[in-house]
Amino acid sequence: MKQLIRQGLIGLTAAVMVLTTATSATAGIPFFSQNDKLPSLAPMLQETTPAIVSIAVEGTQTSRQQVPEMFRYFFGNPEQSPQERPFRGLGSGVIIDAKNGYVVTNNHVVDNADKITVKLTDGREFTAEKLGADAQSDIALLQIDSEDLKQVELSDSDELLVGDFVVAIGNPFGLSQTVTSGIVSALGRSGLNIGGYEDFIQTDAAINRGNSGGALVNLRGELVGINTAIFGPNGGNVGIGFAIPSNMMKNLVDQILEFGEVRRGLLGILGNDVDAGLAEALNSPANKGAFVSEVAEDSAASKAGIQSGDIITAINDNELDSFNELRAKIASLGAGARVKLGIVRNGERQDLDVVLDAAEVLMAEAKEMHPALEGASFATGNDRNGNAAVNVTEVAEGSPAARIGLRVDDVIVGVNRQRINSLTGLSESIEEASGVIALNVQRGNSNLFVIIR
Repeated sequence: MKQLIRQGLIGLTAAVMVLTTATSATAGIPFFSQNDKLPSLAPMLQETTPAIVSIAVEGTQTSRQQVPEMFRYFFGNPEQSPQERPFRGLGSGVIIDAKNGYVVTNNHVVDNADKITVKLTDGREFTAEKLGADAQSDIALLQIDSEDLKQVELSDSDELLVGDFVVAIGNPFGLSQTVTSGIVSALGRSGLNIGGYEDFIQTDAAINRGNSGGALVNLRGELVGINTAIFGPNGGNVGIGFAIPSNMMKNLVDQILEFGEVRRGLLGILGNDVDAGLAEALNSPANKGAFVSEVAEDSAASKAGIQSGDIITAINDNELDSFNELRAKIASLGAGARVKLGIVRNGERQDLDVVLDAAEVLMAEAKEMHPALEGASFATGNDRNGNAAVNVTEVAEGSPAARIGLRVDDVIVGVNRQRINSLTGLSESIEEASGVIALNVQRGNSNLFVIIR
């Protein structure tokens, strides 16, 4: 059975390297070897591979032992004792800023890691600090303290075309500095259930376990994507790999550097994809894009003049293929970003400027923080003193979050008496806590604790 697999672990198999020929030189890098003048990617790779690193992680994962149904029936729901299990893993990373030592990888490569070791091509090793991560987009930013680093220059991934040649560089199965090549097979891939926000580059360049977080570059050696997952039987490569576009990665990294977390943008619409039948029914010249079925009141979309029945065909002059592609691009741009949307209304095209709102952590994501938070929604906000905190924006009636005592308009300012000032801080503090967890909450003029067992 075919399955989607994130490439963070080591396996054992043979790797096949394919070289693509080219007959022209770009950006001063020749496509010929120095010895026999045969077409070769070697000159470009000699400049690029020093910026691709190997990442080794160690850590412990905490799991709660499942209580058999019989015991729950007789004794209620007794407290479950957490169990810690050590783990190790390997992945890849890309140096995007040599001066500051910034390394980008996938979140699933370093998630729950207590120790992260970055190894360069020259053999040097460094313990890395995780500056921030975003599980929904599967991006993490690390930092190492070193001199004489090489970086990969970023390309505008919106300029990619299906058929462009690309090269994947990483450490599959622990085989450091493996290079494969292919083409861009498709763009804007979504609906793969890999992460919450999907806008993948699809490529047939061979990507395997351990390639996660590695580089997908063009023939100039510029970064166009971060290799993330493959689609294939038994975890092997069958020529269908997926990479996060470099533009999406850069938007997320910029937010991590500015805020310490990703603050998603929110447009405030519901909708679905456009097909030929819908386009005909709406007398629209556009047969692809994002159909707007509903616009939330007082949302960024409403303030910009977007209406139900509109078809959004482009974002910042880049054409859209689907609603999911629009959703992923909006989420990566961040709260407060100014966006130009191309729309079709009543068969006529026009442009609208939108300033994005701040997105919330929705109920599905709250459950991932802790099962007891299921049914709640959160947003970054302020406490009564104007300091950054986390606001509870919604609590579903009868939900686990309601049963522990959370209420709408509660302000979470700490976890176990440790101050938090962001959604990322709340998530990380809950993840690091063990046993009983006490949320420090401001409710009106009162201070209280909400206990999670």
